Amino acid sequence: MRHLLFLLASLISVFAVHTAPARPPAGVTNNAVAFCNVDGVPTAFSFSGLKAGKTFRDVTADAFAVDLRSGARRALPPLPDNTGRLASVAATVANKVYIFGGYTVAADGTEVSTPDVFAFDPRSSAYRRMATMPAPVDDSVAFAYRDRFVYLVSGWHNDGNVAAVQVFDTQSNTWARATDYPGTPVFGHAGGLVDRTLVVVGGVAAEKQANGRNKYAASDEAWYGEIDEADHLTIRWQRVRAPPIKTRYRIAATGSARLSAIVFAGGTDNPYNYDGIGYDKRASAPSAEVFAFDVRRGNWIVAVPKPVATMDHRGLIEWDGRFYTLGGMDARQRVIGDLLGFGVEGVAR
Repeated sequence: MRHLLFLLASLISVFAVHTAPARPPAGVTNNAVAFCNVDGVPTAFSFSGLKAGKTFRDVTADAFAVDLRSGARRALPPLPDNTGRLASVAATVANKVYIFGGYTVAADGTEVSTPDVFAFDPRSSAYRRMATMPAPVDDSVAFAYRDRFVYLVSGWHNDGNVAAVQVFDTQSNTWARATDYPGTPVFGHAGGLVDRTLVVVGGVAAEKQANGRNKYAASDEAWYGEIDEADHLTIRWQRVRAPPIKTRYRIAATGSARLSAIVFAGGTDNPYNYDGIGYDKRASAPSAEVFAFDVRRGNWIVAVPKPVATMDHRGLIEWDGRFYTLGGMDARQRVIGDLLGFGVEGVAR
């Protein structure tokens, strides 16, 4: 295990750029996002999520794609079961986008974690149903590894968080169990992977009370893991110092091989279910914070904040030296549809 240093590094400069207008007829939040290069066209994809009304009626199965060069947006077929869901995650493997889990919301407020997995072909816009998850989860974190495997780390399952790290083999369409997440199980956490190194931060822990109800609290835990080179189901975990920021929930994140860093942006420090109003009944405020974990040095790096504060993200897209969020909520807890880009000028070495 490499030696980890947990020092605050120098600021890295960040600038933000709004791409050409790319707003859907209605915004979407808590949507699964992914990137894929489709016949030379760099494309961001969005699947499912929540529309502007933020009630059970606004949970959607809709999907769309955005050309990152032009900002042109096109509708895609909805998820094939036409069942709206929130808090799904997506990952791109071998030029296919895989969409995992999420949860449905009934009129009476009942929420059910879905086991469904779909493979989406960006060239044909066709879906294929894949093997269902052994433990259905939502608000999980997904990592693609070696252009074959997708890891789902922790997450919520119906009435509580799970510690399971579930691994999907896209070639054999099978599931396996990797080394469990050693931290307090959480939902709404964030993370990314570079090479064999993954970092997971934040999320919400749930403690069962005597009355049977859950008490929710933001987690300040951060975990570093290394996937064993010979056995992809073995992960060596080590707890690391929490990032020096307040944001803990539904942060946009991705691993950047270019920067040798896991990059995090946005989110909030006040957890909520799905409408942007915290469990404490206060409106949650989005963050503009940008920070990263340098996987070579083991440092947390704090960046200049991005100009637009956003929250309720399920992933972060990197393309051509910039990072992008797609959808989310703004400072008034409104659902937005913007594709917002920001650049990181480099990680100090």
